[in-house]
Amino acid sequence: MADLIAPSRLHIAERAARVRFRRALALMAMTLVAPGSAQLVAGNRQVGRIALRIWLGSLVVGALVLGVMLADRQIGFRLATNADLLLVLWLALIAGAVGWAALFVDAWRIGRPLSLRIEHRRAIVGVNGLLCFGVAGALLFSAHLVGIHRDFVIAFFGDGEVSDAHNGRYNVLLLGGDSGAGRWGLRPDSMTVASIDAKSGRTVLIGLPRNMANFPFEEGSVMDDEFPDGFDCDGCYLNGVSTWAEDHTDLFGDSETPGIDATTMAVEGITGLEINYWAMINMAGFKQLVDAVGGVTVNVRQSIPIGGLGDDVTGYIDPGKQKLSGFEALWFARAREGSDDYSRMARQKCVMNAMLQQISPQTVLTNFEELAKASTEVFSTNLPASEAGRFIDLALKARDQKMSTLSLVPPLVNTGDPDIDLIHDKVGDAIDRAEGDGAPPAKGRKKNPDAVTGGSIGSLSEGYAANQADDLASAC
Repeated sequence: MADLIAPSRLHIAERAARVRFRRALALMAMTLVAPGSAQLVAGNRQVGRIALRIWLGSLVVGALVLGVMLADRQIGFRLATNADLLLVLWLALIAGAVGWAALFVDAWRIGRPLSLRIEHRRAIVGVNGLLCFGVAGALLFSAHLVGIHRDFVIAFFGDGEVSDAHNGRYNVLLLGGDSGAGRWGLRPDSMTVASIDAKSGRTVLIGLPRNMANFPFEEGSVMDDEFPDGFDCDGCYLNGVSTWAEDHTDLFGDSETPGIDATTMAVEGITGLEINYWAMINMAGFKQLVDAVGGVTVNVRQSIPIGGLGDDVTGYIDPGKQKLSGFEALWFARAREGSDDYSRMARQKCVMNAMLQQISPQTVLTNFEELAKASTEVFSTNLPASEAGRFIDLALKARDQKMSTLSLVPPLVNTGDPDIDLIHDKVGDAIDRAEGDGAPPAKGRKKNPDAVTGGSIGSLSEGYAANQADDLASAC
């Protein structure tokens, strides 16, 4: 009789052990799906209610934010560039990681691990550790990314005043800084105005040559008072305005960027456009940006030398459709050996267009940490963070449209003695055509598509296609 009872008791004990093991697993699963539910069922109910309310509240807030972002992506961009909200999110993620981990530990405790068999106990410890460190680790890593993004927002965006669109367009001055030793930002190597339609994002790139001379400044500006007859001093060119201003900082009050301020006054005088914001691009650091997004693909029409003009040529970028590294993209945009300044300007515009088309939201998310780090070293701007959402939205719209170009270079413009009235007319015509209101450009001598100089379609005498185009992509 005793022999019959013993197996029965053994079977009951076995079933009880399995029940306790399943209960412990269920408590952890409940904590994973709905933090606090395990405590509400078998532990401290007050703690469980608080945790569950926080979890449900987070889900509701997340759903509302997602819904608003889907309805109006500009709101999402504004939220993503608000440093205060990012700080709150960073703190919330850290607190969530600590709190959720504590709930997993408590769920393990209320699962009464000492009542489990040794093999079940080991399994529970393993599962609990995996869930605890997995969830907490994911939240802490998310907090790390949010922290990087917040630092990027603070470092990248400026503290300039919000500026309204002028005649329905935002005009942003893009400066390529000559970052030689001790010369960051002192002599802009390239200057382009991006005139952007405030609704559609349709963009016109207006390129200004660095060797332009005898040009006026914006009427009534500090530089206009100093040079009422234009920048007509001996050896004075557009890229030297910044240097002159840096040597006369007392004229610019408390400004931290007198060189850029003076250059803006010059660009406004030349183009007749009011500049809303500026962005300085460190051309040497540009290669970090390209590497951060995995390279940029461009159509290389001729072998482009790496080096030259006083230095040895160390190699070439081969012709063809090439995906360039940051180092190669920098030389593609800046090489002057066997070329001229205006051919180089055309190549720079092709790089700008390629970057706009190829840097997608998916690319940004995939390479976010590297991109954020590179951007803070590449860019400086006076664009306030509150306007970031607007311009991100416009950039996304611009991706789906043709980009136009107008370069104030020969043969259209005599850079040594520019006809400012003609320039103003040409700028107005280019913008009108981009908006669909202007007449098509006057037909002249058709460029030979087989004629390539310095890697750009065209020649110095005829002009380069990418410098004067209603569709930049087709000219590249």
